Amino acid sequence: MSAPTYTGGCQCGAVRFRVRGELKDASICHCRMCQKAFGAYYAPLVSTRGAELTWTRGERKLFQSSNYVKRGFCGDCGTPLTYEAPDGIAVAAGAFDDPSQLPPVVQYGTEAKIDFVDRLHLLPGHSTEEDAAQAPFVVNIVSYQHPDHDTTVWPPENGK
Repeated sequence: MSAPTYTGGCQCGAVRFRVRGELKDASICHCRMCQKAFGAYYAPLVSTRGAELTWTRGERKLFQSSNYVKRGFCGDCGTPLTYEAPDGIAVAAGAFDDPSQLPPVVQYGTEAKIDFVDRLHLLPGHSTEEDAAQAPFVVNIVSYQHPDHDTTVWPPENGK
C-alpha cells in the first residue's frame, strides 16, 4: 500500500508543495503570534513530522518570528505557508488543495484563545450569492487564484 499524497500551495500559485506520508497531527493554534501570522483568530496547521515535504514550485520566503520559529509565506501573494520550529515543519491547513482531509485533532495556545471563537458556528450563515443584493459584484467574480490541483504551467498563457 502506498503512502497518501497531499498537494497544495499559495493563492497565486508561485509556491507549491507535496507531502507524502501519513498526516495525523492537524491542530489549531490560538497563540498571539499565530493570530498575527495568519491575520486570523487562530492558525490551522498540519504537522509534517514523519512525512516527506517537497517544494514543487517556487520558494517560500521566511520570517524569523521568534528565537526558535520561522514562518514561511509566499513572497508574491502573502499566503501563510509554514510554521518551522526545531521539532519540524507544520504547513498551513488552508494551503492544502483539500483541507477537508485534515481535520484538527488538538488546540494549542489556548491562553490567547478569543472567547467568541467557540460560538462562531452559532452565527447566521449565507452563501456568497446571497450577498448579491448588498454587493452585486459577487455574481461576476472571476477568480485568478491558482486552482486546487497541480498545474504544469502557471500562470496560464493569458495571465489570468
